[in-house]
Amino acid sequence: MKSKLLVALLGIGLLVAGAAPAQAAVTPHSTTYTMYVTLYGALDNDPPGSADIAYPQIHSQAGGTGTYSNPVTFATDRSELAPGTRVYYSYLKKYFIMEDSCAACISDWKSGKRHIDMWAGNSTNSAIIDCENKLTRSGSVIVNPASNLTVDTTPIFNTSTHKCYSP
Repeated sequence: MKSKLLVALLGIGLLVAGAAPAQAAVTPHSTTYTMYVTLYGALDNDPPGSADIAYPQIHSQAGGTGTYSNPVTFATDRSELAPGTRVYYSYLKKYFIMEDSCAACISDWKSGKRHIDMWAGNSTNSAIIDCENKLTRSGSVIVNPASNLTVDTTPIFNTSTHKCYSP
């Protein structure tokens, strides 16, 4: 009760002083979906051998470390999740941001199946395909997650050692 009275008084004080009362920051509600989660890299990107992305938001090419402030690029149908949408995938302990398009995801979304494709790395070594296949599965994905979830910044595919992340 005291806090509501204080807020009301502050609002009146601001109006008297000629300023508008501050608005509370709007935070989108998080939602958890079960999604088919695949991975892609430079070797199976379109065009192949590149890290080009369709909807640059914070990266000019696919990338990221998996933190909230530097999420890894992911792809899907832009009508399923809008470019710039952040998600958290607990299986990989990483944040991702929608910055790319995925033909299989678009087809799946048209039939009602949730599908996102996570960036695995900028490698043309064929071992990345085995890594992508190893980590592909259906899992829980949080859309509009909190910014303080557990993160592991180990690369999904280490381009120097050609080793795949093991959750």
